[in-house]
Amino acid sequence: MASPEEAQDLVYLVTGGCGFLGEHVVRMLLQQEPRLYELRVFDLHLSPWLEELKTGPVQVTAIQGDVTQAHEVAAAVAGAHVVIHTAGLVDVFGRASPETIHEVNVQGTQNVIEACVQNGTQFLVYTSSMEVVGPNTKGHHFYRGNEDTPYEAVHKHPYPRSKALAEKLVLEANGRKVCGGLPLVTCALRPTGIYGEGHQIMRDFYHQGLRLGGRLFRAIPASVEHGRVYVGNVAWMHVLVARELQQRAALIGGQVYFCYDQSPYRSYEDFNMEFLGPCGVRLVGTHPLLPYWMLLILALFNALLQWLLRPLLLYAPLLNPYTLAIANTTFTVSTNKAQRHFGYEPLFSWEESRTRTIRWIQAMESASVAQLSRS
Repeated sequence: MASPEEAQDLVYLVTGGCGFLGEHVVRMLLQQEPRLYELRVFDLHLSPWLEELKTGPVQVTAIQGDVTQAHEVAAAVAGAHVVIHTAGLVDVFGRASPETIHEVNVQGTQNVIEACVQNGTQFLVYTSSMEVVGPNTKGHHFYRGNEDTPYEAVHKHPYPRSKALAEKLVLEANGRKVCGGLPLVTCALRPTGIYGEGHQIMRDFYHQGLRLGGRLFRAIPASVEHGRVYVGNVAWMHVLVARELQQRAALIGGQVYFCYDQSPYRSYEDFNMEFLGPCGVRLVGTHPLLPYWMLLILALFNALLQWLLRPLLLYAPLLNPYTLAIANTTFTVSTNKAQRHFGYEPLFSWEESRTRTIRWIQAMESASVAQLSRS
């Protein structure tokens, strides 16, 4: 295979390309990578919007496949210069079994790495998560931390444990010889809480607010801050680091980077209200807030109920011991590592990110009204 420096027309593969982040990465590549010849979109469930992308100058190839199936991954990777591996099972609510989460996130990532090695694909960008670091279940705050900030990562929940193991695999694979003798160059990006168009949890909160008469109830102290990042800027960082990985392998290879932008630090609930408020949802405070011990009892009860009901039906409430610990623990990032290493600057300002997200929620509302009027 020709090296990217010699190749004028590059072949990219995006795993999980029909997911929330994956779709934004796919669209960003088409807009921002001028050397792109073919873009392969690999996903278990292919989306209809892929058809509209096939009429452009770049060859868009939709591949239905499962990252847990090594032969399907190997076939998709064959001939690709760069792999952006966004595929993963994000589950903090207990919708999937721990075994399934491990199989998708860990074994799936191992399959991607081996496919790169076997096929001579030299560049791999992995979508990791802030939850590789924390917040930990001990409630230790991570305040304006960076990639080198000491922090005790405690992984008891299946999802963060799987992401930590998968990230470790990717970083340890940096430098492995691929078919043809060149070194594999890898890096991992750690988004904090992603928001933006298509965000399922934001959609869930909006519909929950509508069901409760346009109200959501505050459960977390406003003093607990979380770092959030707009999905368009996360996608842009993936596209930029994939490009620069080919030019600055010695600097970027084996590194991790938090994904960040200019989004303000807020509590999880107050940040969501930046978008839900203009769409008719109010955050109602209880005075005083329910004490943490009472919320913990409720979370533990939900976990017990989930365990008892699992053989019969799926019970996956938003509140469980893990989500309660995350919501009550400050986790904010202050870093410029990506800017220093590969020139990253957010493509979308906070104002534009907010406006785009609000318009998406309003479009959902308009679609719901139109559907009701037709029924």
